[in-house]
Amino acid sequence: MIEIKVPTVGESINEVTLLKWTKKDGEWVERDEVIAELESEKATFEVNAEQAGILTTVGKEGDTLNIGDVLAKIDETAAKPESAAAPAPKEAAVSAPVKNEAPVTAVSNDIKATPVASAIIADKKVDPSNIKPTGAGGKIVKHDVLEALANPGKKAFAGGELYSRNVRQEKMSNLRKTISKRLVEAKNTTAMLTTFNEVDMTRIMEVRKQYKDKFKELHGVNLGFMSFFAKACAIALGEWPSVNAYIDGDQLVYHDYADISIAVSTPRGLTVPVMRNVESLSMADIEKKVVELAGKARDSKLTAEELQGGTFTITNGGVFGSLMSTPIINIPQSAILGMHKIQERPMAINGQVLVRPMMYVALSYDHRIIDGRESVSFLVRVKELLENPELLLFGKDPVKTLLEV
Repeated sequence: MIEIKVPTVGESINEVTLLKWTKKDGEWVERDEVIAELESEKATFEVNAEQAGILTTVGKEGDTLNIGDVLAKIDETAAKPESAAAPAPKEAAVSAPVKNEAPVTAVSNDIKATPVASAIIADKKVDPSNIKPTGAGGKIVKHDVLEALANPGKKAFAGGELYSRNVRQEKMSNLRKTISKRLVEAKNTTAMLTTFNEVDMTRIMEVRKQYKDKFKELHGVNLGFMSFFAKACAIALGEWPSVNAYIDGDQLVYHDYADISIAVSTPRGLTVPVMRNVESLSMADIEKKVVELAGKARDSKLTAEELQGGTFTITNGGVFGSLMSTPIINIPQSAILGMHKIQERPMAINGQVLVRPMMYVALSYDHRIIDGRESVSFLVRVKELLENPELLLFGKDPVKTLLEV
């Protein structure tokens, strides 16, 4: 019998939370197979079986465990059961016969409903999302549809009932605790201010429209907005070093590189993985890195190294519809750029009113190290680079460079 212990995941991390077992107690596991998911205050990670054998789980889902605690045991001397010798192919789930539970064609296949309920939904044109299912397995039954028709415009919260006064309590995860602690620390230990500007996204949108198909064909990724913003910020950070620095005691620490953190929202909370040396990356490199880090964040595959060492952060509230916000600094960094929703607005350009796709941008910064002139100039420079994407190549106007003016 061998013991599987909670591994060390970082110098400052003493405990983790057992999120879930991916293998059941008494089940046969193969060597290196994932048996559990743990969550530290910084990231979620997997634990693998060190040997093949019968698994005995020790911890329970939701338990807080210390580093070095016994998580599970594996009896490597146990004989492999016959049922584990030939696992069913994955395709079996697709080709398996379907039970006679399919709703009528007027109702989406994603909605489970009885035939009678489906007929009423189709006849009365009821939105299935407004119906609370009470049938077995979350199935909508006739009574549920009639209840929705009797209470038009009224919808209970998920899992609740109309006029419910229910209150629920859930244990705060280690990740959420860390987010809470760091946000309060940022507010209490920095002299945070925010400066705003707006960017005319016309040129970037034209470039994307013209080259998006060729870009994807050559590089295998979409040409998004993040590469433009990351590249613009990298150039501006090189020109305004204090925005890329932080305070360490009575020392100012400057960085001759741009390690840009990107805020990624996941079901378990906000994570900020880091893109290294953005100043040295191509647009395609940046887009590939964004896809890689965002995917790892959603799948809880980020390593501690990928979450540490950023010098500046970019967050995009626009994907959720935010028009303007004041992002909070990701300490120990000194500044964060907030992107927002692109919205067409009338703009006065050369004496004419033209409709342009505009985005508000916000730079929150630590006034202890970054002065107003530096913060405003940094954001104005980012605006200039975004409105003239050709400047991203050299950081300078090609004509002015040619004329040496």
